[in-house]
Amino acid sequence: MKNILGRFIFIFVLTAGFQSCVEDDYEIGEITAPTNLSAEADVTGQSNEMPQGDGSGEVTFNATADGAMTYKYIFGDGNTSISSNGEITHQFSETGIYDVSIIAYGPGGTSSSMTIGVDVFVNYSPPDDLIDKLVGDGSKEWRIKAEAPAHFGLGPVGGLNGPEWYAAGANEKAGAGMYDDRYIFQEDRTFVHITNSTNDEPETNPEGTIFGRINLVDELGAGAGVVEGADVLNVPYNDYTGTWNIAAPGGVETIALNGTSFIGYYTGGDHRYQIVDRSVPNELWLKTTDGNGEFDWWFLLTSDSAEEPEEFETQFEDLLWEDDFEGDALDTDTWNYETGNGNNGWGNNEVQYYTQDNVNVEDGNLIITARREAESGFNFTSARINTKDNFEFTYGRVEVRAKMPEGGGTWPAIWMLGADFDEVGWPATGEVDIMEWVGNNPGRTSSALHYPEHSGGNAVVGDTQIQNATSEFHLYEAEWTEENITFLLDGEVYFTFDNDASTPFNKDLFLILNVAMGGNLGGEIDPAFQEASMEIDYVRVYQ
Repeated sequence: MKNILGRFIFIFVLTAGFQSCVEDDYEIGEITAPTNLSAEADVTGQSNEMPQGDGSGEVTFNATADGAMTYKYIFGDGNTSISSNGEITHQFSETGIYDVSIIAYGPGGTSSSMTIGVDVFVNYSPPDDLIDKLVGDGSKEWRIKAEAPAHFGLGPVGGLNGPEWYAAGANEKAGAGMYDDRYIFQEDRTFVHITNSTNDEPETNPEGTIFGRINLVDELGAGAGVVEGADVLNVPYNDYTGTWNIAAPGGVETIALNGTSFIGYYTGGDHRYQIVDRSVPNELWLKTTDGNGEFDWWFLLTSDSAEEPEEFETQFEDLLWEDDFEGDALDTDTWNYETGNGNNGWGNNEVQYYTQDNVNVEDGNLIITARREAESGFNFTSARINTKDNFEFTYGRVEVRAKMPEGGGTWPAIWMLGADFDEVGWPATGEVDIMEWVGNNPGRTSSALHYPEHSGGNAVVGDTQIQNATSEFHLYEAEWTEENITFLLDGEVYFTFDNDASTPFNKDLFLILNVAMGGNLGGEIDPAFQEASMEIDYVRVYQ
């Protein structure tokens, strides 16, 4: 990635004097308007040598008031911004004299206001090739490039190495309310945000949903979405229009959006998106700092049409083996019980004791139940079974139709280990986790591969969203070949691992089913947890 430098001149002169007034200066019970409102404006780079600043066009305003809860800035150039702490940085893009109004809001909607007069001269014009790229023919639509790895993520403030702290996998945020958004930069500087591009046929429907950061997204005044960790998914929000401008603070080309206009994921802040790279045709790398000053958020945009995911075609059609659990007991000619707590909770600090009594076969389902009960010095029991020495295979497609246990601390898994485990140990034997799910994060399911130099916390991991994991059966699959190991949820590919001769995934593996409690991945156990079961309809292997 690279920064694009531009050279321009900006002359900023603060007009002498401030105008101020106080509105709604009355008291009703405990409700009073903010008082002692004051504000300052600082030109970026101002010094004795450059009293009018560094020519960046950037001005930072800082307002304070007793009793203020939030501040609104009206810049006089058609742009407005909200600040929770009174500080805001604005980019003026055209020469003019502006009255910048600052409104401090207190409880009950009371407010105080003041105006700062500013005289601005701007001699910067965005390059024509950038405008052409953004605008196109006037109807050009941009979207998050969901199919590309690391299309969305976060890193340190001021970082230059992409989303180094978290990078979303391809299509990882499907269903969050971001991928169906479209962004249009019109030639007259109108910014159009379509919050659902899939519901506009045959007539335009402005209704949609968006994706944002917890608490910060409240600035939009929208309805409640689905809280998942620090994210809020599918916040109801209609299409809207705003304005956009191009500036170059510090020589970095930047898209400045007005008001609460945003791209991709609502992070608050100053709504300015640095153009980190625009060298690739039909692509833009952008980043913005959130309103908490906590992270830089990265977005990869494309103006190409959204790619329809290709339907997965399996290489394996012949049923090699299956267990449909039609009897009234586990088939011990195929399955082995593993009991106890292993070595340090099976190497994962798990807190359950495995027994045979926690396995049942009922109504065509295998049921593995985790319980809060004392056993051999442990406070929880559960079960783990495997097909070692009874059914082992090399390459094929594994299908498991299952429903997850409910409750914080549960950690069910469907996985495979190398048949030479006793001879070479772990991780040399190789481990393929077809499915891992945890009750403390019920909206996600994951797959992983453990092998030398990529084991434990350094495993190769892929994950995806899942809904109703505990109330509905889902199909968990892994297709294993010499070239790839592909993981699917309900027939949709979400993670592919490149296999080759250097990995231990080119020999016989056996199957394992278990429900762990707590441990490194399961996390804290809900104090109210008593028991919950993973139900498995069938296990099938095709070659």
